[in-house]
Amino acid sequence: MDDAMEDEPESQTIAEEGPIAGVFNPPSVNNERVLSGESYTHLSAVPAALIADMSTECVLGVDEAGRGPVLGPMVYGLFYLPLPLHHSLLAETHHFDDSKVLTPAVRSDLMSTLCSPTTDLHAHCGWATRTMSARDITAAQLRANGAYNLNAQAMDATIDLIQRVLDQGVNVREVYIDTIGPPATYQKKLERVFPSLQVTVAKKADSLYPCVSAASVCAKVTRDAALEVLYSTYARPEDQGVIAWGSGYPSDARCTTWLKGNMHPLFGWGNECRFSWGTAKELLESKGAPCRMDWPKPDEETDNMKLTGFLMEAEEEKEDEMATWFGRRVAAEVF
Repeated sequence: MDDAMEDEPESQTIAEEGPIAGVFNPPSVNNERVLSGESYTHLSAVPAALIADMSTECVLGVDEAGRGPVLGPMVYGLFYLPLPLHHSLLAETHHFDDSKVLTPAVRSDLMSTLCSPTTDLHAHCGWATRTMSARDITAAQLRANGAYNLNAQAMDATIDLIQRVLDQGVNVREVYIDTIGPPATYQKKLERVFPSLQVTVAKKADSLYPCVSAASVCAKVTRDAALEVLYSTYARPEDQGVIAWGSGYPSDARCTTWLKGNMHPLFGWGNECRFSWGTAKELLESKGAPCRMDWPKPDEETDNMKLTGFLMEAEEEKEDEMATWFGRRVAAEVF
């Protein structure tokens, strides 16, 4: 369904997209929720520098990680800080960039610095993530009363994150977002929702605006850590800290090999898999998955019957039962 995604890494870098052992585990990863297949939002506390002066104008960036994989959650990241520090703190001091350009170790170090109370990033910057589980993405796309497609889910996640930060009292003035689909259309939708904000939606925004780069790092590190938690239920001693399914992208040979070798004959896979993706559906069909269900067509008469119809029917049955118990009146000719 959404198998081919525009942000999927190029083939020459796909081998580096898998999580590695020993990376920083951010507070945005809730092990219990990740394993249960639950979607959830994490918000950092408002930075101390902003609490001291809530009138400070801020810039905010939003980006995602894991839009295309068949395995693991899609994570939306948000990052904000005072406007005067936008380039000096993020680009010049800490060298934030598109998360796909940075190595896993560099991303991990940046996230660790952000979460350390004694650092300048922690003092001036706030962040948030929305972890959208593979289970919930699949359920939304396959629901019977109309598919809730991935673009709509992404839009709602973006709006929800921005609104939560505004509700914290942060004085956001400028917003930069990496686009999904045509930038102009996406931007108009957000401007209608947030008319007081200066919204800019652009392709490759994670390479153009430092706050979006920082948001992409928050999203990517959170997704990588969530993948590690999900894989813990499958880990074997010989894996030695390496996640055998790699990046989780369909074009990653490690991912497809793992899917083929770990498919349950009855249930397929667990909460880590997006069953609505073509890769998963094709494997299930080719293996002859035994759990195909053909739902019966609803009975129109029963469906259209009012509640009073069931009550009246029950009363009639009650009267017949009483008549049988006490007997029926008969004519004199019987005697």
